[in-house]
Amino acid sequence: MTNFFSKLKERLFHINFHNIFEDVQANGKALTLTVISTLIVVALACFAVFLINVKGYEQVLVPDVVGKDLPDALLELQAKELYPKIQLRYSDAADDKGKIIEQEPSAGAIRKGYSRVSLVVSRGVVVDRVGNYIGENIEAVRMNLQTLFAGSPRQLITIASPQYKADTSEAGTILEQDPPEGTSITDTVTMHFVVSRGPSFENTRVPNLVGSSVNDVLQQMSRTRLTFDFTSHTASGAEQAGTVVRMQTFDSELVQNYTRVAAEFAFPPRSVNGDTYGIFEDTLPTYLYPVSVKLIAIPEDGEQYTLVSFSSLGGSVTVPYAVPSGTELALYVVASTGEREHKRIVVR
Repeated sequence: MTNFFSKLKERLFHINFHNIFEDVQANGKALTLTVISTLIVVALACFAVFLINVKGYEQVLVPDVVGKDLPDALLELQAKELYPKIQLRYSDAADDKGKIIEQEPSAGAIRKGYSRVSLVVSRGVVVDRVGNYIGENIEAVRMNLQTLFAGSPRQLITIASPQYKADTSEAGTILEQDPPEGTSITDTVTMHFVVSRGPSFENTRVPNLVGSSVNDVLQQMSRTRLTFDFTSHTASGAEQAGTVVRMQTFDSELVQNYTRVAAEFAFPPRSVNGDTYGIFEDTLPTYLYPVSVKLIAIPEDGEQYTLVSFSSLGGSVTVPYAVPSGTELALYVVASTGEREHKRIVVR
């Protein structure tokens, strides 16, 4: 046994390292080729992966999902390996709620797999029933409806030209509406409103003429829609000559347009500063609508001028005056047929 180990040891110490180096040198070219080949294969594999990524996924045909319920549309897109991008928007039909109303890209377009498709889903209509607008201001309602339907394809509630009438409510207040509150909205609804013109539109405030001069009264006649029945008497006692001393009173300060109001003057017994006082009287036909009436003064030595212009429904007409003696007064009626002189007098 001892001889065996001694021989093994002797053989190991006699290994020829020079031969080993020569073997390694002889096989180095093959090793280098192997390494280079491996690097080339890895590079080609990387390049192939890059090309695959550049090419992208398989191209698919975008399906038509407009008009379909959202779950069904999602299933169709999933089958095509397309991803949805969802937006919500009000539409103009209650039946559209939850359905696709728009898509981008459109049906039939070619897109790569896993691309995004934008879907607009209906939230339904903004309102589905008519509200109660009675008591609200018509302009405020108009603005609210425009704001309400700002994000909708069309305004489902529109307002027709309103009908106006006099009422104690503030001007612009909605008094009646058609269709009524709660009416279902299935298509565009046109609201018809009866609107207040306000308490004073067809009514007139009665001015207090007591103490007013002739010129003051003529100015009031041109500004108001009342019919005055003037009378006069000769001033006496403490009465101020040339002014209104008595006037008809009413329970309310507002009366219907062209209400007849009685007023009495106290005139001086003779001319004052060259002016003669009196009341021009005439009777006109009855008119269905107000006509313009004017009283023209034509002095003996001067140009004519308009003493007063006012509106009237006809009937008895009385106009106070204070003009120089010899002045002509002519009453004209201006209607749709033109201007026509109705009566003329000379003041004496």
